Amino acid sequence: MAEAHQAVAFQFTVTRDGIDLQLSHQALTEIYLSGVRSWKKRIIGIKNSVITGVYPASPSSWLFVVIAILATMYTRSDPSMGLIAKIQEHLPVSQSMSTQCQTVVSAVLFSTMLWLLLIFTMRLCLKQLLSYHRWMFEKHGKMSNTTKVWVALVRIFSGRKPLLYSYQGSLPNMPVPAIKDTVKRHLESMRPLLDDTSYERMTNLAAEFESGVGNRLQWYLKLKALWATNYVSDWWEEYVYLRGRSPIMVNSNYYGMDFMYVTPTPIQAARAGNSLHSLFLYRRKLNKEELQPLLLRSAVPCCSYQFERMFDTCRIPGTLTDTLTHWQDSDYIAVYHKGRYFRLRMYHAGRLLTPREIEFQVQRILDDPSPPCKGEVKLAALTAGERTPWAKARTKFFSSGVNKRSLDCIEKGAFFVTLEDDDDDIKADDPTLLDFYAKSLMHGKCYDRWFDKSFSVVYYKNGKMGLNAEHSWGDAPVMAHLWQAHCSNDCFQLGYNAEGHCKGEVDSSLPRPQKLNWEIPPECEEQISQSLAVAQALADDVDLHVFIFRDFGKGKVKKCRVSPDAFIQMALQLAYYRDQKRFCLTYEASMTRLFREGRTETVRSCTSESCAFIRALEGGEATDVCRRLFQEATEKHQNLYRLAMTGAGIDRHLFCLYVVSKYLGVESPFLKEMQSEAWRLSTSQTPVQIEMFDVVNHPDYVVCGGGFGPVADDGYGVSYCVVGENIFGFHISCKHSCPDTDAHRFGGEIIKALHDLLELLSPGRTELKTQLKSSEVKKNL
Repeated sequence: MAEAHQAVAFQFTVTRDGIDLQLSHQALTEIYLSGVRSWKKRIIGIKNSVITGVYPASPSSWLFVVIAILATMYTRSDPSMGLIAKIQEHLPVSQSMSTQCQTVVSAVLFSTMLWLLLIFTMRLCLKQLLSYHRWMFEKHGKMSNTTKVWVALVRIFSGRKPLLYSYQGSLPNMPVPAIKDTVKRHLESMRPLLDDTSYERMTNLAAEFESGVGNRLQWYLKLKALWATNYVSDWWEEYVYLRGRSPIMVNSNYYGMDFMYVTPTPIQAARAGNSLHSLFLYRRKLNKEELQPLLLRSAVPCCSYQFERMFDTCRIPGTLTDTLTHWQDSDYIAVYHKGRYFRLRMYHAGRLLTPREIEFQVQRILDDPSPPCKGEVKLAALTAGERTPWAKARTKFFSSGVNKRSLDCIEKGAFFVTLEDDDDDIKADDPTLLDFYAKSLMHGKCYDRWFDKSFSVVYYKNGKMGLNAEHSWGDAPVMAHLWQAHCSNDCFQLGYNAEGHCKGEVDSSLPRPQKLNWEIPPECEEQISQSLAVAQALADDVDLHVFIFRDFGKGKVKKCRVSPDAFIQMALQLAYYRDQKRFCLTYEASMTRLFREGRTETVRSCTSESCAFIRALEGGEATDVCRRLFQEATEKHQNLYRLAMTGAGIDRHLFCLYVVSKYLGVESPFLKEMQSEAWRLSTSQTPVQIEMFDVVNHPDYVVCGGGFGPVADDGYGVSYCVVGENIFGFHISCKHSCPDTDAHRFGGEIIKALHDLLELLSPGRTELKTQLKSSEVKKNL
């Protein structure tokens, strides 16, 4: 078969004279260069492991300590208080070594042990310092003397020029909150959503849990916290993501958008050339750990663990649970175009292809006239449907032969790429087409994205692009860092020539991209059709609305002395109340990356304070009353957000207690009811790395974040981003099958709520309202 010939480095024939070998020098050269790249990566990895392992000290500090000890000994002083002499006595050396040489070796050994002890002490001190979180609860701009001293000490013990993973060993472990605190906060969050009878029942269940089985479950959880790096993250990844049997398309995967008002080039292959080159440059920095770790307030490090599986990772389906598999540094990507799959190598002669060469190779794929194999066109629908049928099909039809080789090529690639071939233009700057653009990125045709890959990049015919990311390996803020860095590099560093092509020259000797081959039997085609039907029904049910709000941004909100995030959350609460005429349990994602291997926690944004404010505003209460209640609601929200970030949230603790109860076979009515609560409003803010974009000088280069599907069948999913000083972006999702929800209607309510809140907080509203009331009184008289 043709694919077998392409996969081997030599051919041989058996003759009467023996075996005649026909070596392929090009293939052997590529094997040699691939090995060189692999060894270079290993050497860099060892070097970085040493640097990270001794951080916050540096390897060169060892030499300083050795020289200092030897210099002190030269002055006939003994800084070791007799330890060097003890080491010398037990030194297993030959008699040929002089006494002076033995003394030097002993001094070097003592210096090394002293150096390691100092490193351990510095790490321990830094870990204790990073466990201090009172700074988060202080008012913005008002730092206590204690916090000032703490910041200074953190900077002293943090060392200089950290690598991406330098802080990992110094980050504190996530603490297990006290059961009484978690139960108390849970009851507080449920109070505005329950009537008196239901709340009394919930209180009784909570009291029974706290005084009974809860203590036993908590004991096991504390034991895990002592043993594991993070008592939440492994179970969260396993039970929330990997054990889910429903489709990950829409339900789990999320999407990210391109620049809203700018398309750097209208040429599809050129955009792919710059973009792919930029993504591999980012991966090179990631492998060398040259990316800077995220620091809050320029001092407090966040965990970088999620970056490890960003590239070369795929979710492998299983009958009961999926697995995440991460391979070594792949030198190629898998590309989908017009129902065909290609293997595109990104390295040639030991170097990364230039953007112009990548454009040339992509254009080769676009111009390739070969038809797809039988059953190949809609193959990826298997990754969009139910997980168990996909796992069974993978085992039955893709475990050997040509299908296994082609599937391995896709799954082991750095990431996945789709070259769209539809004539329908995707225009992010056209408000009427934003919804179509978002739905295309979220699910496409349900068979033109490989949803199992860590992320897939989509390039449209008019030069637009976007991404679809799998969720189990990492969260949106980590993916957003990659996406925004690569978008910035694409436009502001690499650029395009006057004709819109990538800059540089092309090496015409580049081997053509390799088309993958498949042998899909009719039984497998039937399973593909069934998976596609499930995925298509799910995709058709998604109601998605995206809009850019430019009437005002965080600049005006901050002038009102309100957190932009709290302002938007109150607007969402108000909009939901007006849309549904009720309040609901609200999910806002917050990070816990202040702790090692931390991921997310839930902020329950619907509080008694927010409900009191909305009732007062909708009931026509006085402006001063509404402002006071609004201030109380936003302060409560900010406090909940800080508690979540510092490990004192509600939901991850209760989730882990529930998992322990299942392991022990213990039934808890309280935990069972807690797990059945529906998140009818699920929200998340996509961070925008402002330092990557000059929004002032280049206001059109705006990235509008991304979105996700609704969590509840009768609820909304809302993703939003704060861009610069004057822009908010919103992505709203719900389901057509629910008669009570409508994404466009809810978007209109959000716009109205934003204006109403700003009007409430703006100076002069009280005077205006007083004048209007006076006019009404005179008119009635």
